[in-house]
Amino acid sequence: MKLLIDQNLSPRLPAILLQDFPGSAHVRSFGMATASDPAVWTFASASNDAIVSKDIDFAQRALLLGHPPKVVWLRIGNCSTPDVASLLRLRHAEIVSFLADSTLSLLALA
Repeated sequence: MKLLIDQNLSPRLPAILLQDFPGSAHVRSFGMATASDPAVWTFASASNDAIVSKDIDFAQRALLLGHPPKVVWLRIGNCSTPDVASLLRLRHAEIVSFLADSTLSLLALA
């Protein structure tokens, strides 16, 4: 399972995280820079990607609808792209475990 980085995060993240999360991409890579949340949800579900977002709407959707797709919700304020990358790297093992667990839909990271 790959990470699909939402539009509210930097499109540079997939390249920065290449070694830790290979195959991950930003929604812009698929022409979805201004796509609605339901469109991103449908795309991620069909492509078996996990959405990484700061958007509470995805977290709520994951709780309401379950998965796929899984959602990694970043509960962080405004911060730099390196800070976001550091958080994802620091919690790598937890993210990988979450992605492998067929019972979980949402992982909140702060």
